[in-house]
Formats: sequence, structure tokens, C-alpha cells
Amino acid sequence: MTNLSVNINKVATIRNARGGNMPNILTVAQDCEKFGAQGITVHPRPDERHIRYSDVYGLKPLIKTEFNIEGYPCEKFVDLVLKVKPTQVTLVPDSPDAITSNAGWDVKSNFELLSELADTFNSNGIRTSIFVGTDLENISFAAKTGADRIELYTEPYATNYPINKENAIAPFIEAAQYAKGLGLGVNAGHDLSLENLAYFSKCIPWIEEVSIGHALICDALYFGLQQTISLYKACLQQ
Repeated sequence: MTNLSVNINKVATIRNARGGNMPNILTVAQDCEKFGAQGITVHPRPDERHIRYSDVYGLKPLIKTEFNIEGYPCEKFVDLVLKVKPTQVTLVPDSPDAITSNAGWDVKSNFELLSELADTFNSNGIRTSIFVGTDLENISFAAKTGADRIELYTEPYATNYPINKENAIAPFIEAAQYAKGLGLGVNAGHDLSLENLAYFSKCIPWIEEVSIGHALICDALYFGLQQTISLYKACLQQ
């Protein structure tokens, strides 16, 4: 079964809007696990506009499932990951001022950097995942870096799903099959939601993990966090 990792960045955004500690990030992460999430994802950025570096250190001893830290591998980020030693690090090519991740790596152009990072993290017992699109040559280079997994950037799927779901999913099936054949584990994330997740999971049932934040937290405003996590997990169990 595909694991659900809840990205709690948006919860931190709400907290930071008023200062103080409401909602409490540590409590929310523990509640997500209690309600059935199989992982917690955070994406700290240099300006700490949502998840703060101190949050990451605070979460480490509390997380009982898989802890996934994603972000651009600047020196400060790499130092954080090596100190915290999460289950997984997901390398994302976004600039420090990006609102959200909007593209995967050009692995060929960044091959030396990504290979060195994969070696560093793997030697410290940290699973390494590279955020990529569906281009097969790019995925081939990702496998050559020594990374354990890729995470497929699924915004194009989510955008095209309401128009033609078969066309939307086709390149992701091909990419996931190709990656699997290369020995890579396959994760997925970005704009997956209750509208499109079940079909994605049905078509690519061997996906290891989906990381979902924005849509899930928005749905929790209506359904509550516990029910929302149950609804997302149900999409992955069909």
C-alpha cells in the first residue's frame, strides 16, 4: 500500500500569521500519526516563513513514523538534515524565494551535485529522493546519482485531470514504470487531492509514498483532521 505522508507546512503558516504557538506544530504532527498518517513531511525554507528550523529539531524525537525533510540543498539545509537524520531527504530545486515547488530537477545539469549529496546522505543512513518530472532520460540520470527514490512532480497531472484523466496520467505511468525498472523507489507529490488521488493510486499502485499538504489541510477545515486523513488513506486503498 502507498504510504500517506502529511506535509504540515500550511499548519505552520497559520501559526506564523499570529505569532505564538497556535496551532502547535508538534501536537499536529503527533495527531496526524495518531489518525493514521504513515509519515510527516516538512519543507523548511531559509526565510522560515512556515516551518522553522527549530520546528524540525523539535519534531525529530516525536515522530514515530517516517520523517521526510524536503528542500533545496543549500549549506544550511544539508547541515540540518545531517544533524536531524530523518528517514528520508527529498531534494527539491526551488529557489529560496519560491512560493512553492514548481518544477523537478534537471538532473543531467546538476548530476555532480546530486551524486555528491546522495552519497553523503546515504552514508549517513538517510534515504535520498530526487524531485523530478516525467522525462525518462532525466529519470535515468537520477538513478545514476545513487539516489534511492524519485518523487514525481504531479502538478501537471492535477492540472490536466479534469480535462482528460487518461491523458493526464499516461506520462506518469510510463515514468513510474521506467523508474521501477531502474531499481528506483517512486514517490509522488504536489497538488494531489481528494479529487484526483484515487485514480492516480489505482493507475500506479506501486507508488511508495505520496506527500500531501495544501489540499489536505484545506480539506481538514471542513472535515476535521482525523476524517480528512481517513479520506485520503481510503483513496490509496482502492
